[in-house]
Amino acid sequence: MVMTNKKKIIIMSGLVLLLAVTAVFNFVLAGATDSSVSAGGSVTTNYFTTYRNERTTTRNEELVQLDSVIALYEEGSEEYQEAAGMKLEIVTAMEQELILETMIKSLGFSDCVVSLSTESDNVNVFINSAELNYDTALQIYNMLKNETGIVAGNIIIMPVYSES
Repeated sequence: MVMTNKKKIIIMSGLVLLLAVTAVFNFVLAGATDSSVSAGGSVTTNYFTTYRNERTTTRNEELVQLDSVIALYEEGSEEYQEAAGMKLEIVTAMEQELILETMIKSLGFSDCVVSLSTESDNVNVFINSAELNYDTALQIYNMLKNETGIVAGNIIIMPVYSES
């Protein structure tokens, strides 16, 4: 199937419009979430919720852009293969982050966020804790090393206290 330039422009314009609508909805919904207040008068969102929302929004925008590239090119083309590969990397990182977050929470932490980089072998872990002792940090490090195979210098574990 050969697409004319006019068809490509129409498809790309539609995808850009869809991305803009998504961004507007995200802004409106994020504003509604941030302004929600609990009975005690404090904001109900915390560092971890905000981080996850921003990460999800960014990744969704990346996936929409990759989908638009995939839609523009034929299945066997180099651009198609590259976009599909990038999309697979993002989805794989998302799945692995979720698994690692669940494993870390099983150690007794109320919340945590794991961020895997698709461009480098870095893992950043933010744990809901006022401080982190050596034994717990070592346990998390070993878990991350075993699950991801990433070397010690590329794993960063940071305690971030945030009321839930």
